[in-house]
Parts: sequence; C-alpha cells; structure tokens
Amino acid sequence: MKWMYHTLLIFWIFACSSPQQSTPELARWQNHAQNVTIIRDDFGVPHIYGKTDANAVFGLLYAQCEDDFKRVEQNYIWATGRLAELEGEEALYSDLRAHLFMTLDEARANYEKAPEWLKKLCQAFADGINYYLHTHPEVKPRLFTRFEPWMPMYFSEGSIGGDIERVSTEGIKAFYENRPSVTLNEYDDRHPDTFAEPQGSNGFAISGKLTQSGKAMLLINPHTSFYFRGEVHCVSEEGLNAYGAVTWGQFFIYQGFNEKTGWMHTSSYSDVMDEFVEKVSKKNDQYSYQYGQEQRKITEKKVTLKYKIGDELKEKTFTLYRTHHGPVTHKIDDRWVSTAMMWDPVNALIQSYTRTKKSGYKEFREMMNIRTNSSNNTVYADAQGNIAYFHGNFIPKRDTVFDFSKPVDGSNKATDWKGLHTVEECITLLNPQNGWLQNCNSTPFTAAAKYSPKPENYPLYMAVSPENFRGIHAQRVLKDVKNLTLDGLIRLAYDPVIPGFEQLIPGLIEAYNRKPDQNPMIKAAIDTLRTWDFKVSTSSVAMSLAHFYGLHCLREGKAPQDLNAMERVNYFGTDAPIEERLSLFKKTLEQLKADFGQWNTPWGEINRFQRLDGAIESHFDDQKPSLPVGLASGQWGALASYGARSFPNTKKIYGTSGNSFVAVVEFGAKVKAKSLLAGGQNGDPQSPHFYDQAQPYVDVKFKEVAFYEEDVKKRAKETYHPGERKK
Repeated sequence: MKWMYHTLLIFWIFACSSPQQSTPELARWQNHAQNVTIIRDDFGVPHIYGKTDANAVFGLLYAQCEDDFKRVEQNYIWATGRLAELEGEEALYSDLRAHLFMTLDEARANYEKAPEWLKKLCQAFADGINYYLHTHPEVKPRLFTRFEPWMPMYFSEGSIGGDIERVSTEGIKAFYENRPSVTLNEYDDRHPDTFAEPQGSNGFAISGKLTQSGKAMLLINPHTSFYFRGEVHCVSEEGLNAYGAVTWGQFFIYQGFNEKTGWMHTSSYSDVMDEFVEKVSKKNDQYSYQYGQEQRKITEKKVTLKYKIGDELKEKTFTLYRTHHGPVTHKIDDRWVSTAMMWDPVNALIQSYTRTKKSGYKEFREMMNIRTNSSNNTVYADAQGNIAYFHGNFIPKRDTVFDFSKPVDGSNKATDWKGLHTVEECITLLNPQNGWLQNCNSTPFTAAAKYSPKPENYPLYMAVSPENFRGIHAQRVLKDVKNLTLDGLIRLAYDPVIPGFEQLIPGLIEAYNRKPDQNPMIKAAIDTLRTWDFKVSTSSVAMSLAHFYGLHCLREGKAPQDLNAMERVNYFGTDAPIEERLSLFKKTLEQLKADFGQWNTPWGEINRFQRLDGAIESHFDDQKPSLPVGLASGQWGALASYGARSFPNTKKIYGTSGNSFVAVVEFGAKVKAKSLLAGGQNGDPQSPHFYDQAQPYVDVKFKEVAFYEEDVKKRAKETYHPGERKK
C-alpha cells in the first residue's frame, strides 16, 4: 500500500505539471510558496510576506494573478508584441513597434546581462505566475501558457506603454508597408487633441510645519484607466516593506510608500524623445546613412510576426532598420526618420525596484542618479520631514541651437544627444520655504508658489508643459494650508470647485446679457448658471449645463489652433463671437432635453459609476444599476478627476479613468495612511471585492491602510501560502 501511495503521488505531480515543467522547477515553486504568506484583509488587499525579496516577488505575482490574471497577461501580450495573434492584422503595427525597440532575442540578452540579484527577482516573477497557472488549471490563458524571466525587460519603467506609445503605429505602418509618407508641412500641422480626457496625475507633498502632527504628508493621486492597477503590500526579511499601487504584471510598487519614504509619479512632458531625419542611400543591397562626412551602415534585422485572420494564424516578415539614433519609425517627405528614446531596461528595472527600499532623501536622491525614469516626474516626502520634487529624470543634453520640438537633421553630428543631464542640472525642489509643493502635469515653475524653479535657469526642452486648470486649482487649495490632517488632505484633494468654468460660464452669461433670448428654457438655464458657485455635486444642474456646454465648445467651436487645452477653454469665455457662444449653448440644452428628458437634469443622474463585468474594455448599460458621482473631468480642473463619457448604447456618462488608486500618507515614527481604489481589488464579478469599494469611492470614504503586521492580522480575512487557498 505504501508503494502504491508513492506511485500515485508521483503520478499526480506529473499529471499536474505541463510538459515543459521539470520536477526541479516544481520543487522551486513549492519552496517559494512555503516561504510566502499572503494575508488578505477586509478589502481583499494582499499583504505578501516573504523570507527573501525573491519570495516576496513570487507571492506578489501569484496574488496579482489571483486578483486579475487576464490583465497581467494582457499587459505582456501588448508589451512583447504579440497582440495581433489575438486581435488581427490591425494590431500588427503595435507589435512591430515593440520589436523595433527590442526584439525577443534582445530581451533575453538584457536579462542575461542583468546582475544576479535582479535575475533572481525576474525568475521569481515568472515562477509566481507559472505556479498560479499550475495550481489553477481551470484558468485558460488567451496566449501565454508559460511566462519567462526576460519578460519584465519590456515592462521596466513607469506605466505599461509610457514613451513608446507616443510613436505612431500609423507612421510605422506607412513606412514598413512602403506607403506614401506625410509631407513636412502636414507633419508640422499636427496638433494635440485638446478634447481628449487629460492623462496624468496629482502629487502633493506637505511639510510638517503645515501639518497638525508636525510630520510630512504625501498625496498619491494617479489618474489612470480604472482597474489599471491593484493595491498591494509587499514585505520581505531583506528590507522590503512597500505599500501602494502596482500595475498588473509589475514586480515593484509603482506609486506608494514604505515606512520611511513615499513617492508619487506624475506624467512628465519634458522632451525626452527626438526624431532624426536620415539621409539614406542604397548600394549593393545595403542601406547606409550619412553621418557627418561618413556613411554608416543601417542595421537590418528580420522579424516574423503572427497575426490572426478568422480562425487562422498567418505570418508576415519585416526587415527592421536602425541607425545609432534609434529604430526607423516613419518617413517625412520620403526621408527616413529614426526615433530616439530611453531604452535601458536593466537599469530601469534596477531603479524601479530599488526605489521601493530607500530609507531617506539621501538614499532616494542617489537612486535618482540612475536616470532611467523618463516618463515621469516624482513628488516625494519622508519620515525625516523632507519634501522634494524631481521634474523628469532621464533628460538628454542637446545643442539649443536646434529646435528639438521638430525633427532634426540626423546627418549633422551636432544634433546628436550629448549624454544625459545630471540630476543637479534638472529641475528639482527640496524643502521650499512655503512648506508645500505640487505637480498636476503642469509647469514646474508654479510647483511651490514664489519658491518655484525659475524658467530662465533651464533649457526650454526641460519643461514644455504649460499651466493647466488642475495646477491652478492645486495652488489655490494649498496656499493657505495649516494644521493639516490626513482627512484635511483628502478634503483638499477632493475640493469641489471647478476652475475651468470660471471664465467660460461668465463669458456665456455676458453673451446672453448682450443678446437676450426670449426662449424661457434658455433664460431659465442662464439664471441657473448665474447663481452657481462653480462647485460640482450630484445635485448640481449647473454642473450638467457647464460640462456639456464645454464639450460643445471644444468639439464644435472654432478657436485658434495654437492654443493649449486651458487657453482653448478660456477662449470661448473671453474671445469667441457672441453668436457662437449662444448657438453652442442652445445645442447643449437641446442635447440634454433629448437625452435625459429635461434640460435641468442634476449631474448625479448623468454622471455615473458602474462595473458590470471584469472585461479589459468595460461595458455599460443605462438599464442596469449604477451610482451617482459628484466628481468632474480633469479637463475642467477637477483635482479629483473623473473621466466619464457616453457609449453607443448609453445616454448617461460612465467613468472609465481618473482617480483610481488614491492614498494620503503621513510620515513619522510610524507611518499612517488611508487609501481608496475604484470599484474593488478583484477583477472577478463573483468576488466580494469586485465592487466593495464602489460606494466608498463615490462617497469619498477612505479606508485605513493596515501597514504594520499587528494591524494586518487584526484585519485578516484569509491567511495562506500560494497554492493553498480554496478556489
């Protein structure tokens, strides 16, 4: 009988293992699992305790897969350039873009050259996901049945996407399909989409001299797509103890805090990418490009990509081209253009991971010397009382004779990057005398009132962001702050005033006063706006009128093309023709009446929160339950951004982006924090944590963060090793 028991046990081990899994690999997974404890609190937040950092990473990825495996997988399908295998030929050029900057062979090579400690973490990343798949055979991946340790090389800095998404797939398609190129005039005539919901985040750091406790505070307020990040706590006996938001599939806390330091990233619009127009010639089937007086060979590499047509997978082979500037990504006037950007995955991963373990400003500042955080600014606070701001981190040096906001001549050696600016040369702030600093994706030159950096001290390319309504709003709420508490910081972050309407609406009222309309509906609507205090709430009719009037102005109004988003909104309040303002407002009222039955519909009946399923692309339905939301779009300067829109089958508008994970943190002898997550931690509609934070989200009721182990245990609802949890 004993012999039969051991035989059955061995058979079970092999039956549960995929053909690629070796017994030593399974033993490694199980060893990790026994050295990891996951405690789920009352909101389903996983607190992962590992003996080593590698154990903690293993547990972190395992827990992420429990919460939302499909989003973990989706991020790597996109990042590694295999989207077309699921979504068809149109996704082929997104895949090609990924391979232009790093092929699979290059990703593997980067992994192999990484320091041993980092390779261990990358292996633990793969092991955690693979063990999840091993212990959950009912989960059917869309593409990856196995994850590899080189995959994090594609996902090493900032958010998924980041800089690379600014490279046009249409340009790539035109070049690599040998289609007509745009002219230089057409290229110069491109304008940003001023109607699009702003992407970015808010970060506040408050000195102890302005807080009730005398301790520094930090607001962590990313504005992302909902369900883009989960909330986690990751601890090891090797010094890791970080809490915050992790993008699905990352093995480091991206925006968060440990006991001694906190870091908040806001999207940076420093000029960190450049386009080089190459002078290309061909001789004996070899392309070359001019560089000064020499001809250099263009590097060529073939890649074969798969794409789905119907139920079949087809293949297409491309020859990729690169110069020393970077990959060739498009053409202008039939001239090849190379795109340069930060691509240093090993060091970027080192910076992203080691950031989470720093214990004070000196260590954090030394970590910033790695200079691979290209897509973000950093707002910082710590237990020593320091507050700081770093505007960007990876900023190439250029010759300011050239205008790098446009493509430059790649054959001229003088246009080459001259290395990177040091952190000292970049725009930074440390402990400004006013006691606070902020960034809301706006100019750094208003980050700390009169103590802000001065633009004349820096090259133009370091800070190209204009002021925006959120930046103005942040300065207002912070200028008189004193005796601040964590709850007070939450109130500042959710201040209901909407500054984007402070010129737009008076301009509309002025137009009506000058040309009164006898239509009683228009008069009543204008009277509603006359008494509005520019505050958003679920009961506000004026907010409904202002929001849709603003959208009509941006969509249909005529304004000068060279205006930024804030200037464009203000233009319709101050300079647009009277007749145009009144005509657009009349259309607004007609739309509200047609869509909602009455022009005077309160904002909460229109602006809704709904989560029906766990799909990557959310679905919405006016006939199903939803919650009223008293927040507004960042487009209008709402600090607590709520990006909502209608869908082909809806009249109501539903939030899809904006405030997602939000935290307020106070540092001191012990760290204190409160947090909130849109919807809930888990992506499965059957989970109790799929929707348990929806009502708190719309009510702005933050939960206490359980950071210390004794507090975690008090809130514990489940405690288990990976592989032991009941399905």
